Formats: sequence, C-alpha cells, structure tokens
Amino acid sequence: MAGKPKLHYFNGRGRMETIRWLLAAAGVEVCIWSFILRSCDKYVLLLFLLKNGSLLFQQVPMVEMDGMKLVQTRAIANYIATKYNLYGKDLKERTLIDMYVEGLFDLNELLMLHVFQPADKKEQHFANMMDKAENRYFPVFEKVLKDHGKDFLVGNQLSRADVQLLEVILMVEEWKPDILAKFPLLQSFKARISNIPTIKKFLQPGSQRKPPTREEDVANVMKIFH
Repeated sequence: MAGKPKLHYFNGRGRMETIRWLLAAAGVEVCIWSFILRSCDKYVLLLFLLKNGSLLFQQVPMVEMDGMKLVQTRAIANYIATKYNLYGKDLKERTLIDMYVEGLFDLNELLMLHVFQPADKKEQHFANMMDKAENRYFPVFEKVLKDHGKDFLVGNQLSRADVQLLEVILMVEEWKPDILAKFPLLQSFKARISNIPTIKKFLQPGSQRKPPTREEDVANVMKIFH
C-alpha cells in the first residue's frame, strides 16, 4: 500500500465521498483508514490524529498523499482535480468548473444532512431538497449540456464537474428514482459518464463507494463529529 493516498474518515459517505469519487475517476488506488462506527475503538484513530497534530483544524476528512496531510474537502478536491487533469485546460474552464461544482456542493449538503434531521423536520427537509434538485439545480445542468453541445459540462474532456454531477444524480435517484424524467440530456449524461471505465469500476459492488448513511449510524456519527 506504499504510495497510495490514505483516506481518514468514518466508514460512510459524508464529506469524503466526493474525494473517493474523484480519486476513482482518476484511477487512483487508495488506502482507507476509517473510524468504524460499530466498533468500540471508533475514537482511537481520531484521537491519535488529534494528539499528533495531523489534523490542521482538528477535523476530518484528511487525506495523506504526496508527502502532505491535506484537510478541508474543497482544498483536497481541488488538489486531486488539478493533479489528475480534471480541472479544465485554462482559467476560463476552471472558473466554469468551480461555478458548477459549488452549486453541486450546495445540493450535496442538503442530501447528506437529510438523515441527520430531527424526526419532525424530515418530511419538510425531504420536500425542500427534492424541490431544489428538480427545479433549481438539475434544470441548470440540463441547459448547460444543451448550450455547450458536448459530451461533458466544460470543454471536451472529463472534469471534476462531470464526476460530481454524476455523484449527485445517483444520490438523488436513491430518494426519487424518476427524478431525471424531465431531463433527457441528463439521462444521456448519466449513462455516458457511468460507462467511463474508471467510473464504471467504482460503481461495481466491492468498490470504495459507500452506501447511504443508515439511521442506526446517526448517533455514532454525531458522537464522532460533535
């Protein structure tokens, strides 16, 4: 496992999942160091990282690669995207990618936090995130694909924006399988990007892709991060 990036996080999606997606799209094998939620030792690794000063802001995710201990999700994703040519060919393309990605981060945040909502807020939160996916975010990307006229969101090659859009589409479909019914270009985009060999491999059983956070894991996750 020497030389492989080491990913430090709990054994679930959270803020590390986008990083897993980008590394997988780049064809990079990783070593996962997780805080296993159902283990009595779930705090041991986190406490060790805190004690030895590895966590710059006392937070995970943290990725060890290229002799660095990288923290903050966006900074890690920016580094990986730049290193593996997933960040466009010039400043203009990079700016478009950043705009699209920031919108996807906003939607992803809603999806990620749904399971943590109090019982009396879950229905309202669900309705809000589905409404924003269907009426705010997905129409934007349908139009981008139509206006751009290419297979990808930016330029004519795979970028982190494509990877992160597919990630979010699949997450929303877990809640509402027919969410793309009104978006034919996104349907084609999903099929096309899902069949890129490195991404297709990541979508197979047994990959490092994580399932949705389970209701029974919420209490343990809250203990780790609060």
